Amino acid sequence: MKEIFDEVSYSCSEKVTKTYSTSFSLATKLLSENIRKDIYNIYGFVRFADEIVDSFHNYNKEVLFNDFSVDLEKALLNKIHLNPILNSFQHTFHKYKIDKELVESFMKSMRMDLIKKKYSVEEYKEYIYGSADVVGLMCLKVFVQGDNSLYNKLKNNAMKLGSAFQKVNFLRDLKADKEDLNRTYFPNTKFEKLSESEKNEIIIDIEDDFKKGLEGIKELPIEAKFGVFMAYRYYNQLLKKLKKTPATEIINRRIRVPNLKKLELLTRSYVKYQLNLL
Repeated sequence: MKEIFDEVSYSCSEKVTKTYSTSFSLATKLLSENIRKDIYNIYGFVRFADEIVDSFHNYNKEVLFNDFSVDLEKALLNKIHLNPILNSFQHTFHKYKIDKELVESFMKSMRMDLIKKKYSVEEYKEYIYGSADVVGLMCLKVFVQGDNSLYNKLKNNAMKLGSAFQKVNFLRDLKADKEDLNRTYFPNTKFEKLSESEKNEIIIDIEDDFKKGLEGIKELPIEAKFGVFMAYRYYNQLLKKLKKTPATEIINRRIRVPNLKKLELLTRSYVKYQLNLL
């Protein structure tokens, strides 16, 4: 029975989320149960695509990515695929009528990672849109559950929040991206000579994205608000740590938020949420 296969597929996407990202999986657990599965399905899809271009160094990444792209098209067309991650994603894609352009833009940005090592200003904007903004929009489709008026109202805020998350990741992962992938995303900056002024410019840009993202979080449906707010709080805390860390340290080690701090953030976020202090 396909229902059994679908349940196995959903479980795989949930397992991928919990294995690859403790922070994102924690935030997803705080979403209402009726939308949680679909966010797992989206994350599983984007994580697998990202893993191909970032992690499988001993294999032909281009071949793997091309195969994944073909299988994605088949999954969306046929509404089934034996790859459980793609099968679960196609379910959410069709259930919420996710725009195909969002998926195509995401895959385009992932493909850029196969060949690009440095990004111009325009390429950076294009990459951010495809790798982060559209993921925020896919999730927003789930959060509003068919309310197109609310989707259009919060669309820009969701994109800004996705941008903020991605840019924080870029800043946190400067060392790994350079050493493991020989890749830098921020235009007009040199990894070896990242200055305090350049770092501060990046942070000011991210803070502006976060400000607009938070405005949208406040208007999300109750089913999604606390989980998204928790993700915002975690990434904003990480940004604060990066802001306090000298640029020379950022390029030499990965900055993290300790687990105890994450627990504290969860507690404080819950109090703010209950008191309507977002």
